[in-house]
Amino acid sequence: MNTLTRRSALALLGSPLLTQGARADTPVIRIAINLPLTGGEAQSAGLIKDGALMAIDDVNARGGAGGFRLEPLLMDDGTATSAGYDPAQAATNARRMVTDPQVLAAIGPMNSGSGKAMSPILSQASLAIITPSSTNPDITNPSFAAVYRPAGPAIYFRTVTTDAFQGPNMANFYVDVLKVANVFVLDDSGAYGVGLADAFQQQAEKRGLKVLGRDRLDPLAADYSPVLTKIKSLNAAALYFGGNPQAGVKVVKQSYDIVPQIPKGGGDGVYEPDMLSGGGFPAIEGWYATIAAPHDLASPAAEQWVKRFADRFGQQPQDYSLTAYDGVLVIADAIGRTAKGGVMPTRAALRAAIEATSLETLQGKVEFDPNGDLKSHIVSVFQVHHDPAYPVADMLHQWRYIGVAPEANA
Repeated sequence: MNTLTRRSALALLGSPLLTQGARADTPVIRIAINLPLTGGEAQSAGLIKDGALMAIDDVNARGGAGGFRLEPLLMDDGTATSAGYDPAQAATNARRMVTDPQVLAAIGPMNSGSGKAMSPILSQASLAIITPSSTNPDITNPSFAAVYRPAGPAIYFRTVTTDAFQGPNMANFYVDVLKVANVFVLDDSGAYGVGLADAFQQQAEKRGLKVLGRDRLDPLAADYSPVLTKIKSLNAAALYFGGNPQAGVKVVKQSYDIVPQIPKGGGDGVYEPDMLSGGGFPAIEGWYATIAAPHDLASPAAEQWVKRFADRFGQQPQDYSLTAYDGVLVIADAIGRTAKGGVMPTRAALRAAIEATSLETLQGKVEFDPNGDLKSHIVSVFQVHHDPAYPVADMLHQWRYIGVAPEANA
């Protein structure tokens, strides 16, 4: 069987696979995929899932990894009760992963609240997980190692950077590019939204951008008009929202009615197809958002990858489809370096191999620091501009790439 070399990993991204695939009787290593496939972020979660599944199929089409065929194990951490991701369900899924001896690594979660619930459980089992989208820095902060990795070594890896860069870099964008005099900050009360808004606010104040106020939204509430009316009465020059579509869709719609003219933005929880379809046009027109990664989908090198994705799944990918794809390639590469002679590696050995990764991908070289964070800290900025020629939720055509956000230390 062909192991996945770094060169072949990069080749997978851009071109169809023509080599003989892994046989059906090849021994299996399972890759768990944990995402909120139920609830308000199901569209975005589906695009991330599809990126991971495409990578698994591509690896298997090349003969597998280290003598093993990869098999996905899909897990939904969204529930009807929470109307989105549910940390309690994520913890249940993590316990299922560690009790399945064929699950040696995982992709996910999408949300930081789920990551906080899963990490301690996975740590005790030395089971590595690679998130393509969760960005709260606490999970990988060594100051919180006793909480999130009680067994010691890093198990929570990222193919994106964290909100320690995403929030501050966007604050710099508000100051240096939008040149607004002040801003009002909202969050959705979740681990991701609060942390992102905190990081944005701290950098905004450091840069001299006046923060007129900060309010926390209940994502299950229907009416945000009181706080939005307060923002209007303060003559706020801009709005920043830290959070996900469950609250964000209502912020988009209601802010359009109450404060339609001011610049509005958020993080990667805003840069989702669910925000486009749920917020709708013209309400979401002009919103800004960041992602915690380069905008690789716009690169010429990604053209064939994007075409293959669209041909297979019938819709355009988003950037985190690619970071999920890369996460699988990292796991496959690590399996290839540890599964000697067709012997299944231990979870601990695979975890160590993932930590030592140096793999060329379309997003550049993927390397992790000792805490599991991606060494690259690029944050990209987008703005919604409606193109009626494409579906409302088409991420590639409704979001226009603005550029890289100014560095956090600016």
